[in-house]
Amino acid sequence: MFSYAPAPESRAVVDIAPSYGLFVDGEFREAADGGVMTTLSPATEEKLSEVAHAGEADVDAAVRAARTAFTGWSALPGAERAKYLFRIARIIQERSRELAVLETLDNGKPIKESRDADLPLVAAHFFYYAGWADKLEHAGFGPAPRPVGVAAQVIPWNFPLLMLAWKVAPALACGNTVVLKPAETTPLSALFFADICRQAGLPRGVVNILTGDGATGAALVGHGGVDKVAFTGSTAVGKEIARTVAGTGKRLTLELGGKGANIVFDDAPLDQAVEGIVNGVFFNQGQVCCAGSRLLVQESVHDELLTALQRRLRTLRVGDPLDKNTDVGAINSAEQLARITELADSGEAEGAQRWTAPCDLPSQGYWFAPTLFLGVSQAHRVAREEIFGPVLSVLTFRTPEEAVAKANNTPYGLSAGVWTEKGSRILAVSQRLRAGVVWANTFNKFDPTSPFGGYRESGFGREGGRHGLEAYLEH
Repeated sequence: MFSYAPAPESRAVVDIAPSYGLFVDGEFREAADGGVMTTLSPATEEKLSEVAHAGEADVDAAVRAARTAFTGWSALPGAERAKYLFRIARIIQERSRELAVLETLDNGKPIKESRDADLPLVAAHFFYYAGWADKLEHAGFGPAPRPVGVAAQVIPWNFPLLMLAWKVAPALACGNTVVLKPAETTPLSALFFADICRQAGLPRGVVNILTGDGATGAALVGHGGVDKVAFTGSTAVGKEIARTVAGTGKRLTLELGGKGANIVFDDAPLDQAVEGIVNGVFFNQGQVCCAGSRLLVQESVHDELLTALQRRLRTLRVGDPLDKNTDVGAINSAEQLARITELADSGEAEGAQRWTAPCDLPSQGYWFAPTLFLGVSQAHRVAREEIFGPVLSVLTFRTPEEAVAKANNTPYGLSAGVWTEKGSRILAVSQRLRAGVVWANTFNKFDPTSPFGGYRESGFGREGGRHGLEAYLEH
């Protein structure tokens, strides 16, 4: 293994203010009750900034601002709305280095991921939906589709800016206005996006951003002035939201948890599969709803694949997320680290064999070393529950039928991967997997033109592609 000298990205490109207000009706303002909360860097536990904590009065003000703005925004020709979206996309590109460093500081993910994966996709989503804004009658949702109204959007902490783009871009393209609540632990990139909206000249009230905790999100989802709710996050919270929205007439899309199966057949290119497995479960520290956290390996290649996988995991560099050589960064919060630790401990307690990649973890911050569990059965918690961390459960199978049965033996249905040299097998197996996205000989590949979403306890509705417009249109 090569020894890499530190290659830190400069923090100087980001100017983080000591405090931030709520973004309502085109202006930053304090919370009505003066509430504030602190956001920390998970890699160092240092205080990054203080942000306003929105209460019910702030939620009401933001929804009213969005409702007022809806009249003018929805009346604009699609080509005019597209200009704003194009402008936002270009500003994101121009400020991408600043935003990538900010995201890494606030979230803990490696800079090479925020720089090379997140930010290009954020800009791409705004470019893509800008192109749809004047073509909505050709999207397949009727000859004269209309915007739904005010969209309440609640996003998670694992991809803060990317999840914002997934939701805001199609909503605006369709003529809706937005009240967005970023996650409690990662509010900063959404607040910087508010500044981008002002920089782009977006009309007041079209985008409103409320920072806060779960109570803020609940108040927003339950507000009577909201027409559409979009949520990405845990299945437990998704069920609460579904109960809140039931019977109100509000439109709802949910993108929830997952326990994705990554299936490796004996004819797969094993070196390529190892890279896909690593990307599938250790990308963003495994804090990915579609992570390939269950590895299903055909028995005849199990030992060979595991030897290669363990050899590869020994080379992963865990540490400072701002170092360009870092592969695995910090866990997002103390709370999330405690959950990962508890579930990993349960794997050992239930008899699975634990293997941890040898690495030195920093003394400050929230860290968890890449971990495998071998000898896992379908009954183990590590095979059934979403861990949302850098933990991989390894199971075996003998036949394609057994692989499909084990892959589908989960309450979730978000993603899966198939590794084989046979195109016929890829098609045959993929069609039988109950997953919204199935990757073949790759994993975690995203494109704004392609829909993403799940079945069963992974939620419903699709984001991305033409399909991502449907939830924001009356037709």
